Amino acid sequence: MPLSMVKEGQPSVIKRIGGREEVRKFLENLGFVTGGTVTVVSEVGGNLIVNVKDSRVAIGKDMANRILV
Repeated sequence: MPLSMVKEGQPSVIKRIGGREEVRKFLENLGFVTGGTVTVVSEVGGNLIVNVKDSRVAIGKDMANRILV
C-alpha cells in the first residue's frame, strides 16, 4: 500500500521504494529506507508531513505514492 493511503498517526514499515534511481536516492537521503519506520503526521492540500528517523519531512503526494509500506 502506498504511504499516501496510510492513516495519520499509524506507524508503518517501509517495504519498497519505487521510481527512477535518482528519485530513490533522493528519498533515501531524506531517511526513507527499506525496513525503516515512517509515521504520517498530517496531510495538507495533498502533501504529507511525516516523521522519519526522528525528523519531520514534507513530501508531495506523487513521492508518497512511490513509498510502499
